[in-house]
Order: sequence, then C-alpha cells, then structure tokens
Amino acid sequence: MRQEVDFDIVVIGGGIVGLASAYKIALGHPDIHIAVLEKEEELAAHQTGHNSGVIHSGLYYKPGSNKAKTCAKGRKELVAFAKEHNIPYEICGKIIVATQEKELANLEKIFRNGLENEIEGVEKIGPDEIKKIEPFCHGIAGIRVPCTGIIDFTEVAKKLAELIEANREANKVLTSHKVSGFDKHDFFTRVVTNQGTLDARYIINCAGLQCDRVAKANGVEPEMKIVPFRGDYYELTDEAKEKVKGLIYPVPDPAFPFLGVHFTRMVDGSVECGPNAVFSFKREGYGKTDFSFRDCWDALSYPGTWKMFLKNCRYGLGEYTRAFSKKLFLRQLQRLIPSLIADDVKPGKAGVRAQALGPNGELIDDFRIKRQGRSIHVLNAPSPAATAALAIGDYVNQIATEYFKLKD
Repeated sequence: MRQEVDFDIVVIGGGIVGLASAYKIALGHPDIHIAVLEKEEELAAHQTGHNSGVIHSGLYYKPGSNKAKTCAKGRKELVAFAKEHNIPYEICGKIIVATQEKELANLEKIFRNGLENEIEGVEKIGPDEIKKIEPFCHGIAGIRVPCTGIIDFTEVAKKLAELIEANREANKVLTSHKVSGFDKHDFFTRVVTNQGTLDARYIINCAGLQCDRVAKANGVEPEMKIVPFRGDYYELTDEAKEKVKGLIYPVPDPAFPFLGVHFTRMVDGSVECGPNAVFSFKREGYGKTDFSFRDCWDALSYPGTWKMFLKNCRYGLGEYTRAFSKKLFLRQLQRLIPSLIADDVKPGKAGVRAQALGPNGELIDDFRIKRQGRSIHVLNAPSPAATAALAIGDYVNQIATEYFKLKD
C-alpha cells in the first residue's frame, strides 16, 4: 500500500473490540500502518472496564446468530490468549437457578438452546446439586454451565495494545485523542482530534457508546440510536463473600436483553452482585445522578426511545426503583441466597451499556456493521462482545480485507 498518509487504517475506540480489530488486522496485514485512537487517558475506560468480567459460554444466544458463533469461537480464543500471555483467568463454571415454578419453562428453553449451540458440558441440575455447588443458594431447578469463566478484560485490552505496537514500529495506540470530525479527500480522510490531525486511507469506527455520533460525523446515517443503560452493582463484604463460590445467575426474562441480577466471583476474589438496568441520563455517567443535557436530548428526542419505554414501562419502573433502594435490591439477591442481610452488601461499581435502538423502539440484539465510503462502522456490539472480541476482530478484519481491498 502507498505510504504518503500517516496511517493506512485508523481505528476509533480503545475498548476491547477496537483493539481486537486492530490486532487482527495488524496480524493479517503486517505491511500496513495502523493507529487506534482512544479519547480517554486510559484504554478500556468505559464498557470494557466496567463489565462483569465474565467469559460467557454462548448459552443464551439464538442458534446460528452472529452472537452465538462469535461467542463460542471468541471464548476459546480468549482463553488461549490469556494462557499465552499470562493474563489471570479462571474457568469456574456457573449455574442458572430457577426459584419459582413459573421460571421452569424458560429454564428448559435455555437448556435446549445450550444444547443446540453445542455448549460443552451443559447439564440440568436439581436442588441437591445446586446446594453441592453453591451451599447458600436456594433453587428448585437449575442448569450447570462448566465452561463459563472470569477474567480481567482491561488486562486483555492492555495486552492487545502492546501487541499492536510490537507488531510494527509505525503502529500506534494513542490515548487522549478525541475525534471531533473528518475532512474527506479523494484518497484519504483527515481525522481531526484534540491533539491535531492524522491522515488515514480508511476509518474503522469501534467507538461503543459514541459509535452512532462518530458515524454521523463521518457522513454515515446509522439508522439506529445508542441509548445508554446504567447497571449498578453491589459487592459482598469480606464476611459474606464466602457465601458465593462461583457464578450464580437467575433465569432471565426473555422479553429483555438483560440477564438479571446475579452473583459474580471476580478474579481478585471479590464478589459482585448485579447489575440492574436503568436508563442513564449520561452516556458515560456512572453515578446515579450523573446528567448530560446533550445525551438526554439525544435519547429523549428519538421516537424509538419513547416507544421502547412504553413497551417496557413496568419493568423499567421496577429497575429504577431498585437503583435507589438497597432494600429492594437486596430482596432480588435474596431470591437466590435467602440468608443475605443488609450488612452483607455494600455499594460497588457501575457500568453503562450501549443499547442500540431502532426507530420503532426495537432492541437491536445482534451485531450491526455498516460499510460506506472509505469507512466501516461497528454500530452494535452487544454482550458478549468482550468474550467474543477476538472473533469479532477476525470478522472486522475479513470485512476490511474485502471492502478496503487490503493485500495479505
């Protein structure tokens, strides 16, 4: 490729999807120059660094969907990557627990889905098996998923950045580079940032919570809107965390793309409880009262947001009430571990999920990637994006190779 520009490809977004995409392109095309631009001072500052740290099995996803395929492939590659680069992880397994008769039908659907997705070792368990695995957990039936694990995705992101720069001296991973616009020319695009400009032949947008705005700035209509949902976590105290051995999940409501309040033992030994899922008044707002006029106007002026609210008003009200009530949050936790008391839990971190919404209020549940001009835009990479990141990187590399006509 000709080298009169600064970079052949600029990837916007230093989360795990952007870094994995850049890493796979760098591996597949060692002669090109590639840069990753992250607006924050640190990599993985938003969705990657605020998720639950779970290596998902792929149990829940529609068989044959991109989510199911990339999760299974990405999970195995992620574990191999962690082994190779000495990143702490553990395949601890998880259980999904039904506490009421009305949940049994959905539990059975999840189990059949797991079989169809060929999840290794997935099996039904009864109350006695639940107690053997998690002595403090109450349930009438469950599913054991032995291939689920835990990892620190921020460490994975940092290692990917290190490998991108090590692959070729001209490759750069640049933090504190906020993209504010694009100046298009015949054979390149000038990327305008707060640190100056960079010229690139091609652009790949992996900006997560800001991906729709980056697309529009690049002249691409995303045909969807990112609406942020905050998830608040509690953490078990040192005395109470022994009540959880691994990962304990409820049976999720199939009408929503959230997995419900669950227990996660992290790689550092702490135990997180959560998250809930509430509309966030700021795209990158991790506090309950964080507010951005621009973000609110963006979400609330979009017809799809109100249509989604009207469809799910009862669920949303319950989630929002729990966000401000420790007592109600604890009540959700006690469905799985009845012996928990208020003194066992303390406030933990929060995360914000980039939920893509269609104009009719539909929750866009699978990956969405749009190609236009000299750019590729990853407009939706929902959970399990962190687990599947290396497989998503392969997919983006394949698209870039074909669409940008990159040479091997």
